[in-house]
Amino acid sequence: MLKNILSGRRGYLIGFIACFGLVGLALWIQTTYNLDPCPLCITQRIVFMSLGVLFLIAAIVNKRPKTFAALQVLTALVGAGWATRHWWIQAHRETMQASCGVGFDYMFENFPLKKMFTLIFKGTGDCAAIDWTLLGLTIPQQALIAFIGFGVYAVYLGKINILAKLNRK
Repeated sequence: MLKNILSGRRGYLIGFIACFGLVGLALWIQTTYNLDPCPLCITQRIVFMSLGVLFLIAAIVNKRPKTFAALQVLTALVGAGWATRHWWIQAHRETMQASCGVGFDYMFENFPLKKMFTLIFKGTGDCAAIDWTLLGLTIPQQALIAFIGFGVYAVYLGKINILAKLNRK
């Protein structure tokens, strides 16, 4: 039953909606609780949107499940890396000295891409603040769980779509 619901375009569309739903939830949390996202939060949102776009393209193309599964898993792993880094910064906030520095917009407009990514990756200060939790989990911890979940989901979708193709032959 679940295989039938998730096979083909529907499964990918569900992934697309879930990715952008999480970004929408992040924006809701940001506006409701008057929180300013740090550069690492913004980076994770960009990765969620990228992953969502990959799910959408897979739904439109509806071919090459191995290729899309690999791209989706790779993107989810990149997001998991950013979330893990953010979580590490929060876990060591007492020993961090500098702040995140200038905002993401300023970095994007005034620094070369390599420098911008270096500054984002060194995020501290604001990135170390724990402003909101749910069930005792911080936002980066929740994002890490979501990225891992999306990676597993991408593998599952790839598998059931490959099997569906084989059964049609």
